[in-house]
Amino acid sequence: MFNDKINMFSEELLFAAALQIQEPLYVEKVEFLKDEGELHMYVDFRKGARFRCSVCGTEGLSIHDTIEKTWRHLNFFQYKAFIHYRTPRTECSEHGVHLVNVPWGGSNSGFTLLFEAFILQLAKCMPISQIAKLVDEHDTKLWRIVGKYVNAALKVADYSDMERVGLDETKVVYVTEGKDASTIAKFKEELPLHNCKPQQITDISCDMSPAFKKGLANNFSWSNITFDKFHVIKLMNEALDKVRREEQKNDPELKYTRYIWLYNAEKLSISKTRKLASLRNSNKKTAKAYQLKLNLQDIYKSANNKVDAMIMLEKWYSWAVRCRLEPVKAFAKTMRNNWSGILNYFDSNMTNATLEGMNSIVQAARARARGYRNVNNFITIIYLLAGKLNINFQFYKQFYQNYGQPKLPLPT
Repeated sequence: MFNDKINMFSEELLFAAALQIQEPLYVEKVEFLKDEGELHMYVDFRKGARFRCSVCGTEGLSIHDTIEKTWRHLNFFQYKAFIHYRTPRTECSEHGVHLVNVPWGGSNSGFTLLFEAFILQLAKCMPISQIAKLVDEHDTKLWRIVGKYVNAALKVADYSDMERVGLDETKVVYVTEGKDASTIAKFKEELPLHNCKPQQITDISCDMSPAFKKGLANNFSWSNITFDKFHVIKLMNEALDKVRREEQKNDPELKYTRYIWLYNAEKLSISKTRKLASLRNSNKKTAKAYQLKLNLQDIYKSANNKVDAMIMLEKWYSWAVRCRLEPVKAFAKTMRNNWSGILNYFDSNMTNATLEGMNSIVQAARARARGYRNVNNFITIIYLLAGKLNINFQFYKQFYQNYGQPKLPLPT
């Protein structure tokens, strides 16, 4: 593997430079095991070398003893690469005996920092199970790498300026299992850990889920609750489709027209637009429900303020409860029961549109969920993909190169 020209420059010096190893450390030897497909680099330190305490940074400490440790590094071409180091332990008068930090290492993971960074980047676009096959490591070890950095970034996430929150089945700043009222209580408990007082949350956008409503009443009673307009229109669409399904039992013309009524007209093809135009002009119950939907959408578009919206919605409600379309009447009563939160939209203009965009990311992750093993792994991936976490590899690199004390808490 190492020909005469490489030997002229010393493969030990070459790999020491590649690993950015500095005195008193040096590469003692390099072994290439062709049959095993592995490259092994052995690092040692000079006689008489002294090191820093890995806890407080006190310099010039003598070596108490050493422990042989091994790290998996990035592949050397197609071959696995490992770093072996007779790792010193220092004895600090204040903190006792501790292993020294190394310039290439993660935090006791058995992998180098560059290998961990590589895994984390792959995890954003590939299932962990596939990455495990690619790098020939057990997926449990890779989950530990991803979880370590996600947890570290979450611990220092700062929400001190957060005042408005959107709730959905997935959340950007906080994710938890379940959809009942207790999830709101868990969210409230999490806020002080990130420099955010629950009382500073003035506005919350969510759907009309009874669980969310109960949780918010118990935990954020002071906040203005806005019921997401997209959820309101979604419920109207569901009522419209119930009318269509019932009517089509005796009207074959309505079969296979579901999406014509549900999609916005500008998104329909020319043929479907023509079909919709002919159906709208009929005396069908579905056409009547469709017109109610359009009028509701127009209120959201045209109301200038909460007072305008209240007047328009009162007229719409009166029409809806007299329309003799039972699904629409039931929806109208749901609106009346949530009247204040619906009207609050016209003050706050809050929606869950951003969360819906995040949901598409999460659902894509769910589609490749084989190999997640448990819900905690799935939550970890949600945070990685949609949490906008500050995972600062440059910080970790500088920390390990300088042998300093970390400023961020590293998860165990």
